Amino acid sequence: MIVGTVKEIKLEEYRVALTPQGVASIVSAGHSVVIEREAGIGSNFTNAEYLDAGASVLDTAEEVYTHADLICKVKEPQHPEFALLRDGQLLFTYLHLAAEPEVTDALIASRCTAIGYETVRRDDGFLPLLAPMSEIAGRMAVEIGGHFLKRPGPGRGMLLGGLPGVPPAHVVIVGSGNVGKNSVRSAVGAGARVTVISNSGDQLRALEELYAGRVETVLASPQAIADAVVGADLLIGAVLVEGRRAPVVVTREMVRSMGPGAVVVDVAVDQGGCIETTRPTDHVHPVYVEEGVVHYAVPNMPGAVPRTSSRALTGLTLPYILAVANRGFEAAVLGDVALFRAVNTYRGHLTHAGAAESLGRPWTPLDTLLSAVK
Repeated sequence: MIVGTVKEIKLEEYRVALTPQGVASIVSAGHSVVIEREAGIGSNFTNAEYLDAGASVLDTAEEVYTHADLICKVKEPQHPEFALLRDGQLLFTYLHLAAEPEVTDALIASRCTAIGYETVRRDDGFLPLLAPMSEIAGRMAVEIGGHFLKRPGPGRGMLLGGLPGVPPAHVVIVGSGNVGKNSVRSAVGAGARVTVISNSGDQLRALEELYAGRVETVLASPQAIADAVVGADLLIGAVLVEGRRAPVVVTREMVRSMGPGAVVVDVAVDQGGCIETTRPTDHVHPVYVEEGVVHYAVPNMPGAVPRTSSRALTGLTLPYILAVANRGFEAAVLGDVALFRAVNTYRGHLTHAGAAESLGRPWTPLDTLLSAVK
């Protein structure tokens, strides 16, 4: 199989789907790899490193899309890439279709088979390919929130950890999955007062045991969230429903109750956001002020640390890439239920129930379509 990787064109996205080490593994397995020139430069991987790993470096994305059977990306295809996808081609990337109707339409029109990293789900519910980016985003959320609490700017001018005689900032984290627990880790490490709210009693219990009273844990309800958010200095939205649009659990009124100069970081923005006042921003213009509160809502937060992110991503996607390359698409997905669940579109059909429900679209189960092919 010919595996291809292109340079990401989403604004300020510096990650790359395959590192040179990943390329070497694919080539060692007997496959070919084509890379767009400078695809890895944002992550400090040179063309020479890719050539040394056994890849062919092509001048344009168009050439890569033309040659590759399987395209590996980081972010969902952007508008200039829609026409490059073709019938029967395999695409493996973060898709987040529940918040991307235009991308969904383009994938269906192209008749490509699109597999979403974020929807690879094991039987225990773990999302192995979303986890590393969630961990990065969770840790970054506290760092970013602390930055925007400072002056100059509209933040209230606070140090997260306070000082002797001066209380620390109050950080409220809504959600206790990978993003939430990594935000807790960073906020506790910064010396903040931390409240985490979740509907998972087991996850709250684990945090309580781990941080031995340094974290206040609260079972989620609208009133519990409202009570915790009043006067909070930093609010981190970390709610995820796999494959579906994030539920809005923090209202405009709750945001207003934080008071002027507080900061919101909505990590769920790539699934539509879990805070009512959220709208997507980017790394060039990352914040806006609404209800007197600073909002940071960059959908590709880990793109700010691309070398770390790219290495983590390739390390975890590589077994799935090799499974598809070695066995072919159908055998690979039928042999691994986690990968099967991750197929979002197949030959002009939407195949992911969660994305379809969020978009209000019809969908067709993948096993029905595969049976029809036989």
